[in-house]
Amino acid sequence: MKPNLKFLKWSVGAVAALATSLAFSQAYPSQAVKIVVPFPPGGTTDILARQLATELGQKWSVPVVVENRAGASGTIFSEQLTRTPADGYTLMLTATHHVINPGLYKSLKYDTKTAFTPLAEVAAVPNLLLINPALPIKNVQQLIQYGKENPGKLSFGSAGTGGANHLSGELFKAMTGVQMVHVPYKGAAPALNDLLGGTIPMMFDSVTGVIQHVKAGKLKALGVTSLKRSPAVPDIPTLDEAGVKGFEATAWFGLYGPAQMKPETAQKINADVREVLSTPKMKSLFLEQGAEPGTRSQAEFSAFVNAEIDKWAKVISSANIKIE
Repeated sequence: MKPNLKFLKWSVGAVAALATSLAFSQAYPSQAVKIVVPFPPGGTTDILARQLATELGQKWSVPVVVENRAGASGTIFSEQLTRTPADGYTLMLTATHHVINPGLYKSLKYDTKTAFTPLAEVAAVPNLLLINPALPIKNVQQLIQYGKENPGKLSFGSAGTGGANHLSGELFKAMTGVQMVHVPYKGAAPALNDLLGGTIPMMFDSVTGVIQHVKAGKLKALGVTSLKRSPAVPDIPTLDEAGVKGFEATAWFGLYGPAQMKPETAQKINADVREVLSTPKMKSLFLEQGAEPGTRSQAEFSAFVNAEIDKWAKVISSANIKIE
């Protein structure tokens, strides 16, 4: 029987292509990788980036360095990343601002949905719905009832207009019909101080920033803004459990590259990030920040990013939030 030459040629070609693909994925990275954090040093994004970089550097056997290039809620470096070679050697680790900014800023020089390659979900940190203990309220349903019976009497603080904790409050208003007055501050610390002092009655803030005040009884936490309870505060119910069905407003952190990255590079980065995040060491380090390591595949993370852009654009539009 004569060999089928067409089949043999196809088989050889397929094997060669597979070998080339495997060799490429195994070869990356062959030089130092840079992860840029578009915020100042010391914040949660920066801390998570440095912990991740250390573990990836050990896995990849190349230096993984972190740089900080702050400015304009992360949009300055985000725009720079769109003009960076899509080879996987310059990446960005940023926070929820990335999916909120498209709804806030109409003059962005890039389309957030098409200008980047979402690579990996790194971590999620839920907010807590907090009240000053002087407020005679025991649970979320009592808060909703109080707000409806006293329209406009409730106010909530935030770290500034358009931030994740501000939009958590706006989403709460939209989903419950409670009229509340937003009080923006220049940062989370002054807002938290006024909440502790009773100047404002309520606020949404990250588990990391307030957990000690809750444990000390200085603040009362009515609910967690994630769909699942937080391991950092397992006794506090979610807002979904408390009756605000489907409520989800977490601060989350993701790794991105420029658009048009090769699929094999993007998938390798995602797989390696998920592998290091799944270790007991990283789970413990992240728990100290009140964070849960990401688990989404690259395709799942891309879909999540686009859904978050649409979700927050709708909240911003319905609340008529404008950034001058």
